[in-house]
Amino acid sequence: MDVLTAVDLEMLLAFAAIGFAAQIVDGALGMAFGVISNTLLLSLGVPPAAASAGVHAVETFTTAVSGISHAIHRNIDWRLFFRLLIPGMIGGVLGAYVLSNVHADAAKPFILAYLIAIGLYLVYRGWRYPPHERKPKVVEPLGLVGGFLDAAGGGGWGPVVTSNLLVQGASPRTTVGTVNTVEFFLTLTVSITFITQLGLAAVTLATVGLLIGGVLAAPFGAILAKRVPAKTLLLLVGAILVLTSLFNLGKALI
Repeated sequence: MDVLTAVDLEMLLAFAAIGFAAQIVDGALGMAFGVISNTLLLSLGVPPAAASAGVHAVETFTTAVSGISHAIHRNIDWRLFFRLLIPGMIGGVLGAYVLSNVHADAAKPFILAYLIAIGLYLVYRGWRYPPHERKPKVVEPLGLVGGFLDAAGGGGWGPVVTSNLLVQGASPRTTVGTVNTVEFFLTLTVSITFITQLGLAAVTLATVGLLIGGVLAAPFGAILAKRVPAKTLLLLVGAILVLTSLFNLGKALI
């Protein structure tokens, strides 16, 4: 029994370390927590719906802390926030319902290929920075699609929404802060939907560990987003998007 307890504690600390690292990246770049955490849970044999439900339950807490921190550091464009909020929540409910009741993997390789192309373009833009910043025009459809893909794929809000807003010329700092803050309301909505469909079966040792590490790291991501130069943010966002999408595309095609 003592050995089992020691093993459980070791695994809990390992999951907490992963949650901490994933949330640092997510808070600073507006993406990656869901992708990293969901990939980990799936590799351990957790069913897709349960993995997505567990990750969203964790993100409800991490995004709350992250959003408050971004607000304190004035990283939020409130007009953009309200344009993303309702479409994102609607998309999240639809995605959670679809994943809980049907398989929606057919489009995944095409979505990942699209995100790889977006990531490469962001790296190019970052390399040639500074471009002219401008207000994004296509916002509400991004929120709807990003919310749906995030719930149905266990991660995708940041990669889809952050990257496409940056492609349209939005400010990297306020884009990251705004997308992270809206994500709290998205994850809360998605988590409630999953609970109504699946119950509380998704709460595991892994989700508890991810929660501990993610909450501890959440305040630091906003500080990094505020202090890291815009050119560096663009390069990092593009690189993370390409690497995670390539990894997941390889898994989807195998």
